[in-house]
Amino acid sequence: MTVAAGIGYALIALGPSLSLFVSVISKKPFLILTVLSSTLLWLISLIVLSGIWRGFLPFSSSSSSSSWWPYAILILTSVAFQEALRLFFWKLYQKLEDMLDAFADRVSKPRLFLSDKMLIALAGGLGHGVAHAVFFCISLLTPAFGPATYFIDRCSQVPFFLLSAIIALAFVTIHTFSMVIAFNGYAEGNKVDQYFVPTVHIVAGMVTLVNWAPGGCSVGIPVLYLIAILTLIHCGRMVWRRLTENRIRPGHS
Repeated sequence: MTVAAGIGYALIALGPSLSLFVSVISKKPFLILTVLSSTLLWLISLIVLSGIWRGFLPFSSSSSSSSWWPYAILILTSVAFQEALRLFFWKLYQKLEDMLDAFADRVSKPRLFLSDKMLIALAGGLGHGVAHAVFFCISLLTPAFGPATYFIDRCSQVPFFLLSAIIALAFVTIHTFSMVIAFNGYAEGNKVDQYFVPTVHIVAGMVTLVNWAPGGCSVGIPVLYLIAILTLIHCGRMVWRRLTENRIRPGHS
């Protein structure tokens, strides 16, 4: 039964990503390469961040109300680093897009369509989300395949591994669709989209601090999923608007 539970936790965290990969990404080899390269890039960034912060750990385990601030600083610096890396990833994508368009011109093929660009952004975001899930959830699941489970005092209603998988799923959703929003914001110069992504990222990270309070997961997790839903809605509205405008003005992308 514990093997089934471990597999179940992994599927909670990465099942929707797997479905998205099989149904959308796997149909185009270039998107597969984008997911793999993005996952590697974000895993490296998380390893670098963990190496930087290793010198400051462990933080005080005091239960006082002031003990949360080192974790807040950790989240702030991590989000800032990853958002800078997102912009760097966008710059790389821009160079790649120029190369692909130039190649298409040489062989008399059409340039990248708007839908292609959005799929590339989706693949990049999926890589970011998968890296987060692997780093913060999948890497912790080995004990879940053992003869018992594990609970923590602050959220004793839910097994720790299930809690990690649920949180990972929310962040996978946020990261996957935030990349689509960010790429569109950079391409259009849309300040709303450009500010939306880091704001959502930092708010989602800060919300996880609520889990440190006794019973905090009963509040923190619903709020985290509310943020994920808002990200999905904003992304869906943005994609609909861009595709509608592109149909009206087919010469633009």
